[in-house]
Amino acid sequence: MNPLPSPPRSWAEIDLSALRHNLRTAREVAGCAVMAVVKAGAYGHGLEDVARSLAAEDIEFFGVANVGEARRIADAGVTTRIYLLGATWSQERAEIVGRGWTPCLSSLDEAREFDALARAHGSRLKVHLAVDSGMGRGGFVAEGLPEILMELEKLPNLEIEGIGSHLPSADEDEEFTRSQIARYVGIIDSLGGPERFRWRHLSNSAGLLGYDRECCNLARPGLMLYGISPLPGHEEKLRNVMSLKSRVTLVRTLPAGHGVSYGRAFVTTKPTRVATVGIGYGDGYPRAVSGNGAEAFIRGERFPMLGRVTMDQLMIDVTGSDVAEGDEVEMFGPNIRVDEVAAKAGTICWEILTGITPRVVRVYR
Repeated sequence: MNPLPSPPRSWAEIDLSALRHNLRTAREVAGCAVMAVVKAGAYGHGLEDVARSLAAEDIEFFGVANVGEARRIADAGVTTRIYLLGATWSQERAEIVGRGWTPCLSSLDEAREFDALARAHGSRLKVHLAVDSGMGRGGFVAEGLPEILMELEKLPNLEIEGIGSHLPSADEDEEFTRSQIARYVGIIDSLGGPERFRWRHLSNSAGLLGYDRECCNLARPGLMLYGISPLPGHEEKLRNVMSLKSRVTLVRTLPAGHGVSYGRAFVTTKPTRVATVGIGYGDGYPRAVSGNGAEAFIRGERFPMLGRVTMDQLMIDVTGSDVAEGDEVEMFGPNIRVDEVAAKAGTICWEILTGITPRVVRVYR
């Protein structure tokens, strides 16, 4: 008789009710339709489960980075429209046309190939015009765009139903962002005005929370859906979605003068009760927090991390506590915010969330 499977050593609890609350908040703030950005495995939260949960809320689009993500959503039985947020390459385009996904256009060559594929497929493909208003990553630059649109409108198997751009500095540079929004409005006016496009979209989470959005009728929230505000002062509107957790696997008392972890970057100065926790950078918890005051939450208290985070384990100072083997450990969640972990790692929340590796089991609540 085979034994029952062991519980996971490390797991991420995903609160789907909090996710839906954050979607409602995004809708209230935006005052318009929503494209839920679920690229990178729904920011590490689990693409299929997040997509199914949000699809039940009757959103307009899912925003993904590539055809692999689009395929996973479609194959999960989700029928919400799928929008590809970046430029495509030639080997992806036949599948996009065949599946009826919505690409954005960044070049005339891209558009002409989509038109030919749609003609061969016997369909008319809905597309959006991507405009580079300051990101420098893709889309048409503003100069000569009216003439380009005239060329695009000659392609009979494409329906240009939307226009979008992206804000690169909405969480860092208010002056530039306001000028960029004005530039985007000017581009739309130069192309015939808002009524020319069924969908107009520009704002990411920071754009929604910090700036005027009257020029758009479609919002693209990403980070805020997962409970994190890219701008200070909005955290109370959102609910935490992911909690990264693990277990204490060992508790020992080390004598004074004993090194902890690789490189002996930490050496005890007195007898120290040390808990080993079964999570490390192989699970996506960042090694860069080492030596920067990172903490873990156990039994209602914060405890400091000792030494360097290793691939599969890390060590916590639990001196003076009753922490024991098997205790649940919160690495981030409601008691330790992920932006705190990101700051101690010298990075951003987006990287922490999307870096949680597949061996961390996602548990949906």
